[in-house]
Amino acid sequence: MFQNTLRSLWSDGRQAVGGWATLGSPFAAEILAAAGFDYVCVDLQHGLSHFDTMAPMLAATARTGTTPLVRVPFNSTAYMGKALDAGAQGLIIPMVNSAEQARAAVAACRYAPEGVRSFGPVRASLFSSGMSTDDVNRAVLCLPMVETREAVDRIEEICTTPGVDGIYIGPADLAITYGLPPYGDPAPQQLSDAIEKIRACCAEHGLPVGIHTGGGAHTRYYLDAGFDMVTVSTDAALLRATVAAELAAARGGAEGPAAGIY
Repeated sequence: MFQNTLRSLWSDGRQAVGGWATLGSPFAAEILAAAGFDYVCVDLQHGLSHFDTMAPMLAATARTGTTPLVRVPFNSTAYMGKALDAGAQGLIIPMVNSAEQARAAVAACRYAPEGVRSFGPVRASLFSSGMSTDDVNRAVLCLPMVETREAVDRIEEICTTPGVDGIYIGPADLAITYGLPPYGDPAPQQLSDAIEKIRACCAEHGLPVGIHTGGGAHTRYYLDAGFDMVTVSTDAALLRATVAAELAAARGGAEGPAAGIY
């Protein structure tokens, strides 16, 4: 029987810090998990992973106690069920812009009568043996992404959709929909206001809220602001920043760039 560490942290009123796996490498995912992140998300939307690499990446995190998440390519019942069957303990679902789309995401994460997930857990059965479908429904996390202006305008209806376990903010796409550049430090006021509106709505409804960031300093900022899950960076961005910094040091030059979102 698996225990969802991320859900347990939230139940205890604690915050979670995570890593993001974009390289399609099981070893890179394992490095993130072994480093002590509370969750590691395998990115099937923008990362280099596909379903053939997703399962080994999820397996690579299994020994660490880190909660394995998957960001699916889009809000699709088939994609979401396959990720859960491979052992994801929660899904991050991109571009959820309405209550209707949130309900579809919830349904894909839950077995009947709460949803439409088809039964065939395959690798997930290694950890869910002895659990009823109701138990699995309670354990798995459904985390819609709010990353458009439309979604911000409809945040109340998304937050109050039954079965939504939390909201995950994608700040780059959110900025673009406001006509802003995808990256900015500090964030433009319009983007900061939108993010705060989402956070406040989640707090009002007792819903955990997460956000993607580009490094440890930004992560600390959002943790101090009351966010419940914050992603530090991606494996690719961390590798790129470290390589640049070490190469600059070796050549006696300035430090390389800090880790970015991707």
